[in-house]
Amino acid sequence: MTTFYHVRNGSVLFLWVLVSAACVWGRPATFLQDFRVTWADSHITQIDQGRAIQLRLDQNSGCGFASKVKYMFGRVSMKIKLVPGDSAGTVTAFYLNSDTDNVRDELDFEFLGNRTGQPYTVQTNIYAHGKGDREQRVNLWFDPSADFHTYSILWNHRHIVFYVDDIPIRVYKNNEGRGVPYPKMQAMGVYSTLWEADDWATRGGLEKIDWSRAPFYAYYKDFDIEGCAVPGPANCASNPRNWWEGAAYQALNAIEARRYRWVRMNHVIYDYCRDKSRYPITPPECLAGI
Repeated sequence: MTTFYHVRNGSVLFLWVLVSAACVWGRPATFLQDFRVTWADSHITQIDQGRAIQLRLDQNSGCGFASKVKYMFGRVSMKIKLVPGDSAGTVTAFYLNSDTDNVRDELDFEFLGNRTGQPYTVQTNIYAHGKGDREQRVNLWFDPSADFHTYSILWNHRHIVFYVDDIPIRVYKNNEGRGVPYPKMQAMGVYSTLWEADDWATRGGLEKIDWSRAPFYAYYKDFDIEGCAVPGPANCASNPRNWWEGAAYQALNAIEARRYRWVRMNHVIYDYCRDKSRYPITPPECLAGI
């Protein structure tokens, strides 16, 4: 994996080509380049010489994998084709996690299975300094089991953005000035799992998994991690020249903002910011706006 640095010294432009632990450019990457199996190796199958994988869930086990190293800031994305048909009770998760106990940071995509013909729901959640309970749910406007779609998380010093096919579905700004925790002190690994959660996943646990339809399969490809690897150069995460810290990534552009409003108006089915039974006083981060 190669990173290019342009450094200007007087009138001479040097091009440094470094094989670096600072930034990983994973497009295209094979599974074993950046990831390892963490759970049920027998239920993960590599396809196309490792450029894609299949995850399997049955009554014996689910499965999972994780990145080999952790990262500070950047962007991670994968193309995923979710469990088709009657997937009620299953959860396909794609997330970043600091793997620390009481003060963990975590950025979650959780795809909640459905009964045939019902919309697939994606739940996002954010943990910062050990505080979570920031769930939002969006009904996807397409069938995510019919083909691969790209799911991405952008994480910089200014904000966190969850994307579906380059359409932002959630923005979480850095509001430390308002006393709101923001994940910026701990590196996070990239994780994914396919597992059974029929006590809560579909209609709050009312719809149970139908094991007669097992095994259940989800597929992944185009693994792309771009960020500061930890351990690595100490100044990488604070470098303002990292592309994800550039002016174009400090806020949504006009097109992204319009798409974001469309998602919020038409596809959000739950937002903790509006749940007065849980939060009689609106959390301060919910008042920040777009």
